[in-house]
Amino acid sequence: MTQKSETGRIGEDIACKYLIKNGYKIVERNYRQKWGELDIIAKDPQKTLVFVEVKTMRQNNAAIAALNPEDNLTEAKLIKLQRTASLYAGFNEKLVDVNRGWRIDLIAICLSPNLETVKHYENI
Repeated sequence: MTQKSETGRIGEDIACKYLIKNGYKIVERNYRQKWGELDIIAKDPQKTLVFVEVKTMRQNNAAIAALNPEDNLTEAKLIKLQRTASLYAGFNEKLVDVNRGWRIDLIAICLSPNLETVKHYENI
């Protein structure tokens, strides 16, 4: 496993713990199809289906500290994410509450030697 994929796995584990602590139920992790992938699929406390994109960065020096994990969510990635989420919701209609629909959230995680920060952006 590369350091990048290990960092991503750690970030997704942290994100799942954060979501569960905040009343979310994890439905699925690492959903992959040829047209895209979804990091975490969950239901929020109000039963809305939520597709969670996780961006994680290790911040070991000052140069990297100027960057944020959320900066890595490009417009192209967001479009692909929206398409993949829409297809998943269409194939799994029973998971979508017709009154609540679904949304995409971003969880940005910074890992530094002495601190772990989690930022949750809803409905990006």
